[in-house]
Amino acid sequence: MTRSASPTSPRKLILNLMRAAEGVPLTAADAVRACGVLGIRENSVRVTLARLSAQGLLASSARGAYELGPGARHIAQALASWRHAEDQVRPWAGNWIMVSTASMGRSDRTALRQRERALALLGLRDLEGGLHVRPDNLAGGASAIRERLRQLDLPAEIPVFAAMDFDPALEARARALWDGKALDAAYARTQRALKAWLARAHELPLEVAARECYLLGDDAIRQLVYDPLLPEPLVDTAQRHAFTQTVVAFEDAGRQIWREFLPGLRSETCGAHTLALA
Repeated sequence: MTRSASPTSPRKLILNLMRAAEGVPLTAADAVRACGVLGIRENSVRVTLARLSAQGLLASSARGAYELGPGARHIAQALASWRHAEDQVRPWAGNWIMVSTASMGRSDRTALRQRERALALLGLRDLEGGLHVRPDNLAGGASAIRERLRQLDLPAEIPVFAAMDFDPALEARARALWDGKALDAAYARTQRALKAWLARAHELPLEVAARECYLLGDDAIRQLVYDPLLPEPLVDTAQRHAFTQTVVAFEDAGRQIWREFLPGLRSETCGAHTLALA
């Protein structure tokens, strides 16, 4: 591993732990110990816990214990589905999903970031002038995309619809919004890194293994969470599937490592790297 002594923020790690806990409270002591592995000081952890509580992202379940607050639950649910994301994929008939945000302002930076994150989570790219597009290859089509955007707190009135019969030039522009070869290369590259780490994990001290599997898993699962789930021929879907299965195996190994490192947490919590955004 070559990352620095401050590889992640306490906010990110705490929310990752809370999302992975699936409703089981996280104690401040366990948060301090987990963050300490990544070079984060106790004072920063406790200040972050207080700030997250004030923002509604955490809620106190008992003295010195926390659970996800209402402000974090929807995004946590969206991120938690990465293991089964490929189950949504359907054969592509060449049609497209369109989402228009042209009528929405850009002056509210917080709202803009939230919107851009939601669109990215659904693999949507800006075709032109706030008209976002993705292949119509996910189960449920436009209605499912509309509902998922609503769950991510975007306004229900955003136009979401299916489109077909693009002229050749527009079709080429839409397909060019994604670099399929780069996605394929990233699947293969990360898969190799995860397999190489798993092959030597048993040689590592527990604290080192916990830190390294968090960092590698954080990167890999972020890659999956933001994967656009493109169809053939835009990407190599077999390569994506192989990568996903490797991440699942890596996450399972990480659960065991974090179970040993934080024995007070149940097994679902111990894959602390399993949800990679904050």
